[in-house]
This record gives sequence, structure tokens and C-alpha cells, in this order.
Amino acid sequence: MEKLLKADNLAFAYGDHPVLRDVSVTLAAGEVAGLLGPNGSGKSTLIRCLLGQLEGSGVVEWEGQPLRSWRRRDLARRVAYLPQSPVYESDLTVLDVLRLGRAPYWGAFGLEAQRDVQVVEEVAQLLELRSLLARRMDELSGGQRQRVFVGRCLVQEPKAMLLDEPATHLDLRHQVELLQLLRRLARERSVGVLLASHDLNVAASLTDRLILLDQGTVAAEGAADRVLDPDLLARVYGLPMQRLDRGPGQPPVVLPKV
Repeated sequence: MEKLLKADNLAFAYGDHPVLRDVSVTLAAGEVAGLLGPNGSGKSTLIRCLLGQLEGSGVVEWEGQPLRSWRRRDLARRVAYLPQSPVYESDLTVLDVLRLGRAPYWGAFGLEAQRDVQVVEEVAQLLELRSLLARRMDELSGGQRQRVFVGRCLVQEPKAMLLDEPATHLDLRHQVELLQLLRRLARERSVGVLLASHDLNVAASLTDRLILLDQGTVAAEGAADRVLDPDLLARVYGLPMQRLDRGPGQPPVVLPKV
């Protein structure tokens, strides 16, 4: 598979407080990777470093080119980002927000092309947003708004998506449907997806590879049956864990031991 992202030996600190230490990650086209870890483990900081929003030490390359060599507009055509707490203007409609995802492709004076209109329509259909297009963002539920933000990423037609807790505010059905959609896009369109998640079991079921962060370092990486080790998780999350194995080809289920 084509390697989209390669980051080596990343380190970052807020003042004297180190947040990332010697972190290396990769992302390939067509792959869905889950980024796990408790609050404060460095998930959001890592994603922002991979985008150049935070600058630490180490090397980040997209498609073999150093991050610093990318023009912001060109990188935005290839990499979509969904932050943990997206900012929005309450008076914008759903259609307005989706259109903004096409901004890296707009010509002079911000004029839309027919392709921009077509992509927005396709994504609205894909995420069941067509009936909401005229609604203002402040009229939506938290789950509906989150689907709009995911849609804004999809209309960029990116090669890679970095998603920080994309299932936030979504009920279980929409969580599963969203992750299934991301997995399908990865397979059918060779999109690489790196998503941060607090739900160990949902992430294990719908990703190809897990990366577990612990206090700014990679504690484990690989298939779910390797990463979801009860002793390891107990150390990282600070509570006893138990594991239920479901048989060949199925990821295990882990639960707190209460």
C-alpha cells in the first residue's frame, strides 16, 4: 500500500511539560488506524503535530515530502482534519458548512465549480444530511452537527483523514455507521484514516490497526488482539481490565473488571 504519512521521533512539550516523546507513526492509503489512550495521553497533540499546527522536534512527511515543504492549500486538498471540538458560526446553514470543505479547490473570488456542487450533494446523500441542508447549525442536535463536520471533511475529497473523536455526540447506531463508512471509503477510494477514539471495542472492531498512547509514548501498536492486553490496558488506564476472546478472525472485547 502507498504510504501517505511517515512521522519519526516526534516530541512536543507545552513549556516544561512534555506531551509527546519519541513517537513514530505511519499511515497507508486504504488503511484505518485507531489512536487510543486515556485523556492526557497525547492523542490530540499528536494529530496537531502531524498537521503542522503544533511544531515540536522530529520528522513528519506526507507523500514523501517534508511537512514544511507543503503549501497549506495543497495539503488541505490531501488531508482533512476534524478537531475534537469543531468551531462553527451558529447562523451558517448545513449547506454553508459543507461548501466550506471545498474551499481548497475554489478558483478566484471563491467561485464554485460544478464539481464542488456535485461533491457536496454526494456527501449530503451519503451522510443522510439532505433534509438538513437548509437548517442552521444552532438548530441541530450535537449528533447532527458532528455528522455535518465529518461531511465537511469528506467533501475535501482527501487522501487522508485525521479525526479526533469523530463519534462524539453520536448514538451507537450512528457511531457504527460512521466508522463503517470510513472503512468503506478507505477500501473503495484508498483513503487513509487515522482516528482518535475512547471506545476501545468499537475502534478494535472497525479499524485495521491500533496505536495505544501512554503519557506521550507509544505503549503498543498492531492488531487488536495484541494491543488489547488486559495487563497493558490496566497499566495505561489505571484500572483492572478483563478480556473476552471471540474466536478466530474476531477482535477481543475488553471491559473494566468491577
